[in-house]
Amino acid sequence: MSLPHPSVRCPPTPNSTRVLYKPSTGPHLGPGIITPVVRLDRIGKRYGRGPWVLRDLSLDVPRGEVVVLRGGNGSGKSTLLRVAAGVTAPTTGRVTRGASVGYAPERFPTGVRLSARDYLRRLAAVRGVPARWDLVEALNFAGDPDAPMATLSKGNAQKVALVQALQATDLLVLDEPWAGLDAATGAVLGELVTSAGAAVLLTDHHGHELPGAREVHLGEARGGVVVIELDRVGEAFSLIEALEGVSSVRSVGSGARVEVRVGHSDGVLVEALRLGCSVRSVRS
Repeated sequence: MSLPHPSVRCPPTPNSTRVLYKPSTGPHLGPGIITPVVRLDRIGKRYGRGPWVLRDLSLDVPRGEVVVLRGGNGSGKSTLLRVAAGVTAPTTGRVTRGASVGYAPERFPTGVRLSARDYLRRLAAVRGVPARWDLVEALNFAGDPDAPMATLSKGNAQKVALVQALQATDLLVLDEPWAGLDAATGAVLGELVTSAGAAVLLTDHHGHELPGAREVHLGEARGGVVVIELDRVGEAFSLIEALEGVSSVRSVGSGARVEVRVGHSDGVLVEALRLGCSVRSVRS
């Protein structure tokens, strides 16, 4: 049996930073010092020589914070979750996280021979916490707790997968956790997530109400990008690269080609002019 949340640590790689989310509240060591349970620093991910799924993404989540990832199909939500949990290594950037991580994928692996009860006991023992069968019952589990996981229905296996993640104490990473749950069970899950006390990172295309949750939007479609051609960039290149909303910057002669997310182009243009650049063209 392979655990669903192996630890992965990656060395830092130089890259441009784009902070998509930074909490304004949370645990502090001192004034202005945030202590996140998970920190993604300049993360990029691509598979082989394919296109970048994630690029230049930074994200901090402190204990007690629930962060919901939003975005269309192919925006990189599930990839980001796997990187945060340590299941997938980033291509660039660095991840730091707490020691006790619970990861529930959208599709739980089939063929697990352990019973549901033994499965939870094993993972609880790894984390050094009591097994929480009461949480399985709270989610209206209707299968045989002593039967192999492989014989359970998809819905019941999903409930066990969620509870094994909820047993973690530092970070919960949940990919579409409400999939296949009825309304009553979904409401219980919402309460368990918001009261977990750990840092929580999840996706939810159904739009469940999670009081106090923050949203992070990923991967606008190509139509949501404005291309700005600049001249006389010089030493301002790195400053422009770090501006909010900038997706990528590429040198072109003495200038640069800047891709900016829609809604940020005016601010980037104003700052580029302030830095002494000239604007050759702007197009969407």
